[in-house]
Amino acid sequence: MTYPLEVGGVDDYPVKVGSMLLTLVEPHAGFERAYNRWYERDHFYGGCLVGPWLFAGSRWVATRPLKELRWPTDSPVARPTDAGSYVAVYWVEAGHHHEHFAEWSIRQVRDLYARGRGFSERTHVHTSTFHAVGATYRDEDPVPVELALDRGYDGLVVLWWDAATGTGHDLHRVLADGPVPDLLAGSAIEIASSWVPSDPGQGDTNAPMDLGSPPGGTDRLVQLLFVAGDTVGAASAVRAYTEAVEAAGTASLRLGAPFLRTVPGTDRYVDEL
Repeated sequence: MTYPLEVGGVDDYPVKVGSMLLTLVEPHAGFERAYNRWYERDHFYGGCLVGPWLFAGSRWVATRPLKELRWPTDSPVARPTDAGSYVAVYWVEAGHHHEHFAEWSIRQVRDLYARGRGFSERTHVHTSTFHAVGATYRDEDPVPVELALDRGYDGLVVLWWDAATGTGHDLHRVLADGPVPDLLAGSAIEIASSWVPSDPGQGDTNAPMDLGSPPGGTDRLVQLLFVAGDTVGAASAVRAYTEAVEAAGTASLRLGAPFLRTVPGTDRYVDEL
C-alpha cells in the first residue's frame, strides 16, 4: 500500500517545500574535475544554500552507464539525450518562491560572476524552477519529501512528462491514483514527488547565462523518484511504468534520467562520465 500526501496537507510539522530549483549541467571536456570541485566547494553554498528560504540541496551524477539508460533516444529536455552529467536540486520553503528566486538568486549569481566566482567551462542543459504539487510514499511512516535531499538516498530518477490532456496538476492526480502506487509497491523507490514549472514557457530571461531547454508548458509534470538501493534496477522498473503510461495515452515522456548521489569531498565519478 502507498500513501499519497498532497503539498499543503495538514500534519504536525509546519515546514513545507513549496518550490525547487533543478539545474542539469554538463562540464566541458577536460574540466570535469575542476567543475565538480568548484560546484561542491563554492557554488553549491555561495550560489544557493546561503540564500534565504532555501533549506536543503543535493547533487547527483550520471555516469556513462546511467546515461546509456536514458529514454527516449530523442528528447527536447536534453540535446543530445546524454547531455547533463550533473544535476543539483534545491528546496525552497513554501510561500517564499518570489523572495528567493526573484529577489535574491539572480542578484547573487551576477555578483559572484562579477567577483570571478563563476565557471565558464560548463553548459546548462536544463535549469528551471518548479512548484511542488504533491508526493506519493511507499511506506506508512515515510521520510517526508522535505527531508528527501538530506536522507542520503542512493539514487534519483527524474522524469519529464507532457500531459496528453489537461495540466501537469491533472496529470499528477491521474498518476497518483494508480500508476505511481503500483510502481512504488515493493520497490526500492520510497518517494515519488511531482512538480510543475513555476514559469511555464521560456523560463527566466534575467539569468546571466543561457539556462538551456525551457521548463515546459502548463502540461509539463516533472517527477523526482528517490531510490534507496539499486538505481539501475529501479530505472528498469521506472521505464516499464513510463511505457505503460504512454501506452494508455495519458502522457508523453520527454526524458527519463537516472542519477547516483555524489560523494561530497571526493572526485568520485568524474572519470566515469
